[in-house]
Amino acid sequence: MVPEGAFFFPVEGFDNPRELGFLLLPRFTLLAFSAALDPLRIANQLAQKPLYRWTVFSETGDAVSSSSGMDIGVHGSLDALPQNLRLLVCSGNQGLEAASDTTVAKLRKHVRFGGNVGGICTGAATLARAGLLQDRTFTLHWENQPGFIEAFPDLAPSPKRFEIDGDLWTCGGGAAATEMMLTIIQRDHGRDFAIVVSDMCLNGGQIDPGTAQRSSLARALSTRNPKLVQVVQAMHRNIEDPLALDDLSAMTGLSRRQIERHFSQYLGESPTITYRNIRLDRARALIVETDMTVAQIAVACGFNSNSVFSRHYRERFGASPSAHLHKKGN
Repeated sequence: MVPEGAFFFPVEGFDNPRELGFLLLPRFTLLAFSAALDPLRIANQLAQKPLYRWTVFSETGDAVSSSSGMDIGVHGSLDALPQNLRLLVCSGNQGLEAASDTTVAKLRKHVRFGGNVGGICTGAATLARAGLLQDRTFTLHWENQPGFIEAFPDLAPSPKRFEIDGDLWTCGGGAAATEMMLTIIQRDHGRDFAIVVSDMCLNGGQIDPGTAQRSSLARALSTRNPKLVQVVQAMHRNIEDPLALDDLSAMTGLSRRQIERHFSQYLGESPTITYRNIRLDRARALIVETDMTVAQIAVACGFNSNSVFSRHYRERFGASPSAHLHKKGN
């Protein structure tokens, strides 16, 4: 639990380790599981203290085969599940069917008697089957959201990479699992420590809450709507001098109303918001990759006012562009 490493970052005021459990379901996504687990291992290594302890479960206590064909051993069965443990359900592409009815019933009982749960990759699908997501904010991997919505029309997964809704933690898998754990580490032990853990994960020091799981272009491409793709591609090509909606209309032959309806139907937001977020994402990349000033970045991303740029940037990323430049400089 506390491996040795070359780098040390002291953590003060440490009391008791946070105990976590991981439930591996058949054909779970190994990448998502390891992306959630390793930040905890790195935190222990940096602090040289057992800040986190974890137990890995399967329904029966037997090893579980991942979607990549690797068999992963576990520590025990769900019969050995401590009553107050936070249990994160890990599954993969068959998230809706991965858990047996016995597992679903045991999860429901675990929450009823005071335990907390969460989902990694498609783990939220099992939580939905257990009736644990009503009136909660949650997410699962974007690839599996359409099928989930068909199965649970009264539940609406978030498009974000991860969600922490009180005692419910869920993420879309992959890098989002790391981001979610870094956020928990920040809450537990402070931002400075979490940034160092992030750097050890080669995560670029990024620990701010994730935005949408997929880029606007990826979402547009998935609709197979050529006119919508054409509009989004034009937005990406015209960042410094943004096009007006009338210009986009003339390029595609769609009316303003048709463009607005396509964006609302397929992307769930207005073309104005999509375009602004494309420009803000470019601004974030320029902060990370260049030595440009905030004013230069604002102009390069089509904002005529520094104050307007900073306000929208803070709304999207949770901190001002100046703050991110300062963090980069440190």
